[in-house]
Amino acid sequence: MAGASIGGAEAFYERATIALHQAGDVVLPIIRRDAERAARLRKAGLQPVELAFGGALDLFTKPRVRRALQDFKPDVVMAWMQRAARFTPQGPWVLVGRFGGYYDLKYFRHCDHLVANTHDLVRAITAEHWPPARVHYLPNFVEDFTNAAPADLLAPSSTPRLLAMGRLHPNKGFNVLLRAIALLPRGHLYLAGAGPEEAALRALAAELGITDRVSFLGWRRDIGALLAAADIFICSSRHEPLGNIVLEAWSAAKPVIAAAAQGPSELISDGADGLLVAREDAPALAAAIAGLAENPARAAALGAAGRAHFAAAFAEAPVISRWRRLLAELKPAGRI
Repeated sequence: MAGASIGGAEAFYERATIALHQAGDVVLPIIRRDAERAARLRKAGLQPVELAFGGALDLFTKPRVRRALQDFKPDVVMAWMQRAARFTPQGPWVLVGRFGGYYDLKYFRHCDHLVANTHDLVRAITAEHWPPARVHYLPNFVEDFTNAAPADLLAPSSTPRLLAMGRLHPNKGFNVLLRAIALLPRGHLYLAGAGPEEAALRALAAELGITDRVSFLGWRRDIGALLAAADIFICSSRHEPLGNIVLEAWSAAKPVIAAAAQGPSELISDGADGLLVAREDAPALAAAIAGLAENPARAAALGAAGRAHFAAAFAEAPVISRWRRLLAELKPAGRI
């Protein structure tokens, strides 16, 4: 896995490798150099290999990946996203490319199989003439945040606490969310994340006159505590292949309002376990927030339904069971 230090796909890589290890599989993580990630993996009992995974002039990572794999002798190798696929060679192992977004298939042509974490990604891959028998749906799981102790989010008790999380990037649609907040008579937004759009978002909040109703929390790891303290969770993404944040909010039984991007539209049954609104539509988002804030019983029912959906399909136990079954099926013939 050659991804960034922070991000949903990278965090799930850590959860998945640790969970497979704890389930009894022998796992070798090969990662882009990252001292904190390596420390977390070692704490869980794994021994990661750290390599550069650089740009076009990196002539050393690929042979080093090959050497590490030849020494480890794996049955199945999973290349986690595009950059990792570029550096992962074929060998006596089954090579699987893992999709968490709408990637360019040219980086995965040498793979034996592909896995994707949404059904829409599977459809997109097969539409590019990838053999359907060699692409598989494997969902993500997220940490279960039931019963987390709440963070101290300062706001009047009568003011709905609205939470959004993610990288501060145009894809996340936080500018639309700020415009929705400006249309609401009450409500305080807590925005957890860091990224290139932070200055622009702060400027927009000032322009809209809502700086006293928006708290920029920076990048946070206490996700469960933030969710426990929130009344409503909002996913405003204009582009979201899956939406781990939706699953995390469901685990905490929080009502979710999401823009109808690809992932949330697949996850959420509108009106049953969450609410979907049109992308880029600040008035519609504001109306959905106001509606739930004024109807706590409906908000609680949506949160309970989301929690049930999480427990059945996106908790660690059912997801890792599914992963282990597929990995066993993909193992080369003749190996035990």
